[in-house]
Amino acid sequence: MPQTTPYVTESNLTDLAIERWSNISDPRLRQVMMAMIKHLHGFVRDVEPTPQEWFTAIDWLTRTGKMCDDKRQEFILASDVFGVSMLVDAITNRLPTGATPSTVEGPFHIPGSDTFETGANMASGAPGIACFVTGMVRDLDGKPIGGAMLDLWQTDGEGLYEAQRGKDKYMRGIYYSKPDGSYIVRTVAPIGYTIPMDGPVGDLMSKTKISHFRPAHIHFAVSAAGYKPVVTHLFQRGDQYIETDVVFGVKEPLIVDFKKKASGKAPNGETLSEPFYEVTYDFVLQKAAKAQRAA
Repeated sequence: MPQTTPYVTESNLTDLAIERWSNISDPRLRQVMMAMIKHLHGFVRDVEPTPQEWFTAIDWLTRTGKMCDDKRQEFILASDVFGVSMLVDAITNRLPTGATPSTVEGPFHIPGSDTFETGANMASGAPGIACFVTGMVRDLDGKPIGGAMLDLWQTDGEGLYEAQRGKDKYMRGIYYSKPDGSYIVRTVAPIGYTIPMDGPVGDLMSKTKISHFRPAHIHFAVSAAGYKPVVTHLFQRGDQYIETDVVFGVKEPLIVDFKKKASGKAPNGETLSEPFYEVTYDFVLQKAAKAQRAA
């Protein structure tokens, strides 16, 4: 980089800042910080904000941070609606054709869910229509994967997550695939819902014409020893928000049919007196060794 005068001018300030932030011994941190300075300065030069506009941006970031706690992560929500979370996810998870695609985790995952037996109800007492998700966990060669962990979380039938209900271990659970790779989940059908609009992100969204709704979906984190884990969703085909998902999370292979069934015998062997939904999906995992070679 050419030598620059230490005295600041509008034209040389970016070069001075990049040069100063190059004085970092860790190569990855140096790369990140120099790129951040370059692009942040480029944004300011492009937009030319007034001091008051810049303070407004800082105030928005401050309020976003204050909105975060152990139940709600407003910065993740911001990253989601700006499309950054999905871009980071796409770059990180360049999976081969045939493997289950990944999507963003979102701000509502909570670790430590209860474990349920095959076909047991993780939505007991929750409003909504009964829904059964069945299928296989297998690898790219079609080999069944027994003992795979399926960590689920979702809204109830009124579009609310645990954090929004103020309940513990609500609408989430862990299941394991059987030795033949099969699994059965009993829950309730989710519905499309709006992202939280009572914080800084919602305040910003309300100033736009962008839809703040997500299509109906169920979150899954699927993992097994020797395989690359995947965090993903299953989306309901035909949902009115499927093409305008506010967090850009919909991928075509993850759109599935929620088939309405008449009352009667359910996939877990129960006999239900009310109609229910049935979803069928096979999760396909990539072997970890292949994932490491491809990285």
